[in-house]
Amino acid sequence: MAAALQHIDIHPRVAEALAAGRAVVALESTIITHGMPWPQNNEMAMEVESLITQEGAVPATIAVIDGRLKIGLSASEREELAQRKDAMKLSRADLAFAISQGRTGGTTVAATMIGAHLAGIPVFATGGIGGVHRGAEKSFDISSDLEELARTPVIVVSAGPKAILDIPKTLEVLETRGVPVVAYGTATMPAFWSRESPCPAPLRLDSPEAIAEFQKTRAALGIPGGMLIANPVPRQMEIPSAEMEAYIARAEADAAAAGIGGKAVTPFLLGRILELTGGRSLKTNIELVKNNARLAARIAVALAS
Repeated sequence: MAAALQHIDIHPRVAEALAAGRAVVALESTIITHGMPWPQNNEMAMEVESLITQEGAVPATIAVIDGRLKIGLSASEREELAQRKDAMKLSRADLAFAISQGRTGGTTVAATMIGAHLAGIPVFATGGIGGVHRGAEKSFDISSDLEELARTPVIVVSAGPKAILDIPKTLEVLETRGVPVVAYGTATMPAFWSRESPCPAPLRLDSPEAIAEFQKTRAALGIPGGMLIANPVPRQMEIPSAEMEAYIARAEADAAAAGIGGKAVTPFLLGRILELTGGRSLKTNIELVKNNARLAARIAVALAS
């Protein structure tokens, strides 16, 4: 940690909260750099931070700006990041590259977990995690998010794996890597835009306090790695899974026809689904991120107490 500090800037409000043992929630920044256009990206990020504050925790948006790993952004830094056209999309493989080369980038789930752990932040709110892509038996396209969950002790609050993924295979990999997958208040795994998937939830807990106690017990037993919380999107904002499957199939066919691959697959699919749903997918995405931020803050408060 001492060596890492030369590359890290912890915002004063975050540093003060950590020093005092108060609740802090990490937030990713690819939703700002790659998730939506200016100024909606900045407005959403500001609103999510405000929701966490209202729940009694301190938000810490994580990003790399001009070669510095930022743990918590000022309003001006967030606005600058939201307007950057050259921002990289950073995961474990290229986080240190961006820092060493003085680059700017938004952090994915994996990179945000690394930054959160370096700063001592135990809870992170995101939209959905990456995982095993459909057809991975041929493409070998598996997100590094899953490996990060297995090695880095951060609670990740999401709306489940992104629905464009192979959810059963994603759950299988998480089980193999020893990652607890906890559905919040439901016995069925949510699927990002939809409250339900065909998969039963591996574990279920119904309160932030129970989740906090579970993580404290894991730490006491010396069990490494993180935990995935799957928090269903609010019912009034969901897009039913059967309807989403039709949109996803169309978007996948379009991606294949265009020869899209690698890191470009997920942004392409999300953008195409946005078009096919007439903007509904983005509205649902925004609401599920807010919903996850609230739950993450409550878990952080429970851990701090």
